[in-house]
Amino acid sequence: MIRFENVSKVYEGRGLHNLVLFDLNFTIPKGISLGICGANGAGKSTLMRLMAGAESPTTGRVTRTMSTSWPLGYTSAFQSSLSGADNTRFIARIYGKDVKELQEFVQDFAELGPYFRQPINTYSAGMVARLAFAISLAIRFECYLIDEITAAGDERFRVKSESALQERRAESTLIMTSHAPETLRAYCEYGAVLFNGSLTFYDTIDEAINVHLYYQHASRHDRAVAGMSDSEQA
Repeated sequence: MIRFENVSKVYEGRGLHNLVLFDLNFTIPKGISLGICGANGAGKSTLMRLMAGAESPTTGRVTRTMSTSWPLGYTSAFQSSLSGADNTRFIARIYGKDVKELQEFVQDFAELGPYFRQPINTYSAGMVARLAFAISLAIRFECYLIDEITAAGDERFRVKSESALQERRAESTLIMTSHAPETLRAYCEYGAVLFNGSLTFYDTIDEAINVHLYYQHASRHDRAVAGMSDSEQA
Protein backbone atom coordinates (compact mmCIF):
# COMPACT_ATOMS: atom_id res chain seq x y z
CA MET A 1 0.00 0.00 0.00
CA ILE A 2 1.04 3.60 -0.65
CA ARG A 3 -0.54 6.23 1.59
CA PHE A 4 -0.42 10.01 1.29
CA GLU A 5 -1.40 11.97 4.38
CA ASN A 6 -1.88 15.75 3.99
CA VAL A 7 0.85 15.82 1.34
CA SER A 8 1.73 19.09 -0.40
CA LYS A 9 4.68 19.86 -2.65
CA VAL A 10 6.03 23.34 -3.31
CA TYR A 11 9.00 24.34 -5.47
CA GLU A 12 10.62 27.65 -4.59
CA GLY A 13 13.53 29.68 -5.89
CA ARG A 14 14.34 33.10 -7.32
CA GLY A 15 10.98 34.49 -6.41
CA LEU A 16 9.12 31.39 -7.60
CA HIS A 17 6.49 29.78 -5.39
CA ASN A 18 4.96 26.89 -7.34
CA LEU A 19 2.42 24.83 -5.42
CA VAL A 20 2.33 21.63 -7.48
CA LEU A 21 0.38 19.31 -5.16
CA PHE A 22 -1.97 20.40 -2.39
CA ASP A 23 -3.09 18.45 0.69
CA LEU A 24 -3.33 15.02 -0.93
CA ASN A 25 -4.94 12.26 1.12
CA PHE A 26 -5.35 8.81 -0.41
CA THR A 27 -4.35 5.15 -0.15
CA ILE A 28 -3.43 2.93 -3.09
CA PRO A 29 -3.90 -0.71 -2.07
CA LYS A 30 -1.72 -3.58 -3.17
CA GLY A 31 -2.60 -5.43 -6.36
CA ILE A 32 -4.46 -2.77 -8.39
CA SER A 33 -3.59 -1.18 -11.74
CA LEU A 34 -4.07 2.60 -11.70
CA GLY A 35 -3.73 5.05 -14.57
CA ILE A 36 -3.11 8.72 -13.72
CA CYS A 37 -4.17 11.36 -16.24
CA GLY A 38 -3.08 14.99 -16.25
CA ALA A 39 -1.95 17.80 -18.51
CA ASN A 40 1.70 18.67 -19.10
CA GLY A 41 2.95 20.46 -16.00
CA ALA A 42 0.14 19.17 -13.80
CA GLY A 43 2.63 17.44 -11.48
CA LYS A 44 2.40 13.79 -12.57
CA SER A 45 6.17 13.22 -12.48
CA THR A 46 6.40 14.96 -9.10
CA LEU A 47 3.63 12.70 -7.79
CA MET A 48 5.44 9.60 -9.04
CA ARG A 49 8.74 10.67 -7.46
CA LEU A 50 6.96 11.17 -4.14
CA MET A 51 5.41 7.71 -4.42
CA ALA A 52 8.85 6.23 -5.09
CA GLY A 53 10.55 8.13 -2.28
CA ALA A 54 12.86 9.86 -4.78
CA GLU A 55 11.59 13.20 -3.41
CA SER A 56 10.18 14.23 -0.05
CA PRO A 57 6.94 16.18 0.38
CA THR A 58 7.09 19.79 1.52
CA THR A 59 4.43 18.95 4.12
CA GLY A 60 2.67 15.74 5.08
CA ARG A 61 3.78 12.12 5.00
CA VAL A 62 4.11 9.35 2.41
CA THR A 63 4.04 5.76 3.67
CA ARG A 64 4.89 2.64 1.65
CA THR A 65 4.36 -0.95 2.82
CA MET A 66 5.38 -2.59 -0.46
CA SER A 67 8.62 -2.49 -2.39
CA THR A 68 8.28 0.23 -5.03
CA SER A 69 10.30 0.87 -8.17
CA TRP A 70 11.70 4.25 -9.06
CA PRO A 71 9.59 5.91 -11.77
CA LEU A 72 10.61 4.27 -15.03
CA GLY A 73 11.86 7.09 -17.19
CA TYR A 74 13.24 8.99 -14.18
CA THR A 75 16.94 9.08 -15.13
CA SER A 76 18.27 10.82 -12.02
CA ALA A 77 18.48 7.41 -10.35
CA PHE A 78 21.67 6.81 -12.36
CA GLN A 79 25.22 8.12 -12.03
CA SER A 80 25.80 9.43 -15.54
CA SER A 81 29.61 9.24 -15.41
CA LEU A 82 29.42 5.47 -14.82
CA SER A 83 28.51 2.86 -17.39
CA GLY A 84 25.20 1.03 -17.62
CA ALA A 85 26.99 -2.06 -16.31
CA ASP A 86 28.42 -0.16 -13.33
CA ASN A 87 25.02 1.31 -12.47
CA THR A 88 23.42 -2.12 -12.76
CA ARG A 89 26.08 -3.57 -10.44
CA PHE A 90 25.52 -0.79 -7.91
CA ILE A 91 21.73 -1.24 -7.91
CA ALA A 92 22.09 -5.02 -7.59
CA ARG A 93 24.14 -4.55 -4.42
CA ILE A 94 21.64 -2.05 -2.98
CA TYR A 95 18.79 -4.52 -3.39
CA GLY A 96 20.86 -7.57 -2.42
CA LYS A 97 20.58 -9.23 -5.84
CA ASP A 98 23.10 -11.44 -7.62
CA VAL A 99 25.27 -9.01 -9.62
CA LYS A 100 26.13 -11.35 -12.49
CA GLU A 101 22.55 -12.53 -12.92
CA LEU A 102 21.16 -8.99 -12.87
CA GLN A 103 23.75 -7.71 -15.34
CA GLU A 104 23.05 -10.55 -17.77
CA PHE A 105 19.31 -9.88 -17.67
CA VAL A 106 19.70 -6.11 -18.13
CA GLN A 107 22.24 -6.42 -20.92
CA ASP A 108 20.01 -8.83 -22.81
CA PHE A 109 16.75 -6.93 -22.29
CA ALA A 110 17.97 -3.35 -22.80
CA GLU A 111 19.74 -4.24 -26.06
CA LEU A 112 22.43 -1.58 -25.59
CA GLY A 113 25.20 -3.61 -27.19
CA PRO A 114 28.69 -2.20 -26.49
CA TYR A 115 27.12 0.91 -24.93
CA PHE A 116 26.22 -1.17 -21.87
CA ARG A 117 29.84 -0.69 -20.77
CA GLN A 118 30.04 2.97 -21.78
CA PRO A 119 29.20 5.99 -19.56
CA ILE A 120 25.51 6.80 -19.41
CA ASN A 121 26.24 10.40 -20.41
CA THR A 122 26.97 9.01 -23.91
CA TYR A 123 23.48 7.47 -24.15
CA SER A 124 20.48 8.86 -25.99
CA ALA A 125 17.29 9.47 -23.98
CA GLY A 126 15.82 6.27 -25.41
CA MET A 127 18.84 4.24 -24.35
CA VAL A 128 18.62 5.56 -20.80
CA ALA A 129 14.90 4.72 -20.72
CA ARG A 130 15.60 1.17 -21.94
CA LEU A 131 18.25 0.72 -19.25
CA ALA A 132 15.89 1.98 -16.52
CA PHE A 133 13.13 -0.28 -17.76
CA ALA A 134 15.38 -3.34 -17.90
CA ILE A 135 16.79 -2.80 -14.40
CA SER A 136 13.32 -2.32 -12.95
CA LEU A 137 12.12 -5.55 -14.57
CA ALA A 138 15.19 -7.41 -13.32
CA ILE A 139 14.17 -6.63 -9.74
CA ARG A 140 10.84 -8.08 -8.64
CA PHE A 141 9.09 -5.09 -7.12
CA GLU A 142 5.67 -5.32 -5.53
CA CYS A 143 4.75 -2.00 -7.15
CA TYR A 144 5.90 -0.64 -10.51
CA LEU A 145 5.74 3.07 -11.32
CA ILE A 146 5.58 3.63 -15.07
CA ASP A 147 6.01 7.08 -16.62
CA GLU A 148 5.56 6.97 -20.41
CA ILE A 149 8.22 4.26 -20.59
CA THR A 150 6.42 2.25 -23.28
CA ALA A 151 7.24 5.03 -25.75
CA ALA A 152 10.97 4.19 -25.58
CA GLY A 153 12.69 2.25 -28.33
CA ASP A 154 11.63 0.94 -31.70
CA GLU A 155 8.45 -1.04 -32.42
CA ARG A 156 10.01 -4.40 -31.61
CA PHE A 157 11.30 -3.15 -28.26
CA ARG A 158 7.90 -1.63 -27.44
CA VAL A 159 6.21 -4.96 -28.10
CA LYS A 160 8.71 -6.72 -25.83
CA SER A 161 8.24 -4.06 -23.14
CA GLU A 162 4.46 -4.26 -23.29
CA SER A 163 4.55 -8.04 -22.93
CA ALA A 164 6.85 -7.78 -19.91
CA LEU A 165 4.63 -5.13 -18.31
CA GLN A 166 1.53 -7.27 -18.75
CA GLU A 167 3.35 -10.11 -16.98
CA ARG A 168 4.27 -7.85 -14.06
CA ARG A 169 0.76 -6.37 -13.97
CA ALA A 170 -0.65 -9.83 -13.27
CA GLU A 171 1.41 -10.20 -10.10
CA SER A 172 2.16 -6.64 -8.90
CA THR A 173 0.66 -3.21 -8.33
CA LEU A 174 0.97 -0.99 -11.39
CA ILE A 175 0.75 2.82 -11.34
CA MET A 176 1.08 4.46 -14.74
CA THR A 177 1.02 7.93 -16.24
CA SER A 178 0.64 8.42 -19.98
CA HIS A 179 -0.71 10.93 -22.47
CA ALA A 180 -1.97 8.05 -24.62
CA PRO A 181 -5.46 6.87 -23.58
CA GLU A 182 -5.01 3.57 -25.41
CA THR A 183 -1.91 2.82 -23.32
CA LEU A 184 -3.75 3.49 -20.06
CA ARG A 185 -6.70 1.36 -21.19
CA ALA A 186 -4.35 -1.51 -22.08
CA TYR A 187 -2.82 -1.73 -18.60
CA CYS A 188 -5.08 -0.03 -16.06
CA GLU A 189 -8.39 -0.91 -14.46
CA TYR A 190 -8.80 2.15 -12.22
CA GLY A 191 -8.12 5.80 -12.97
CA ALA A 192 -7.27 9.12 -11.38
CA VAL A 193 -7.02 12.70 -12.65
CA LEU A 194 -4.45 15.21 -11.43
CA PHE A 195 -5.83 18.73 -11.86
CA ASN A 196 -5.04 22.00 -10.07
CA GLY A 197 -2.89 20.19 -7.49
CA SER A 198 -5.59 17.70 -6.50
CA LEU A 199 -5.89 14.01 -7.33
CA THR A 200 -9.39 12.58 -7.88
CA PHE A 201 -9.97 8.82 -8.19
CA TYR A 202 -12.47 7.04 -10.44
CA ASP A 203 -13.84 3.50 -10.55
CA THR A 204 -12.71 2.94 -14.14
CA ILE A 205 -9.87 4.19 -16.32
CA ASP A 206 -12.40 5.21 -18.99
CA GLU A 207 -14.13 7.57 -16.57
CA ALA A 208 -10.82 9.17 -15.61
CA ILE A 209 -9.83 9.60 -19.27
CA ASN A 210 -13.18 11.24 -20.07
CA VAL A 211 -12.85 13.69 -17.18
CA HIS A 212 -9.29 14.52 -18.22
CA LEU A 213 -10.35 15.14 -21.82
CA TYR A 214 -13.17 17.39 -20.58
CA TYR A 215 -10.67 19.48 -18.58
CA GLN A 216 -8.39 19.67 -21.62
CA HIS A 217 -11.24 20.84 -23.86
CA ALA A 218 -12.43 23.39 -21.28
CA SER A 219 -8.90 24.75 -20.88
CA ARG A 220 -8.47 25.18 -24.65
CA HIS A 221 -11.86 26.89 -24.86
CA ASP A 222 -10.97 29.29 -22.04
CA ARG A 223 -7.67 30.18 -23.73
CA ALA A 224 -9.45 30.78 -27.03
CA VAL A 225 -12.02 33.04 -25.36
CA ALA A 226 -9.26 34.96 -23.59
CA GLY A 227 -7.44 35.40 -26.90
CA MET A 228 -10.59 36.73 -28.57
CA SER A 229 -11.15 39.19 -25.75
CA ASP A 230 -7.59 40.48 -26.05
CA SER A 231 -8.00 40.89 -29.81
CA GLU A 232 -11.27 42.74 -29.39
CA GLN A 233 -9.73 45.09 -26.83
CA ALA A 234 -6.82 45.76 -29.19
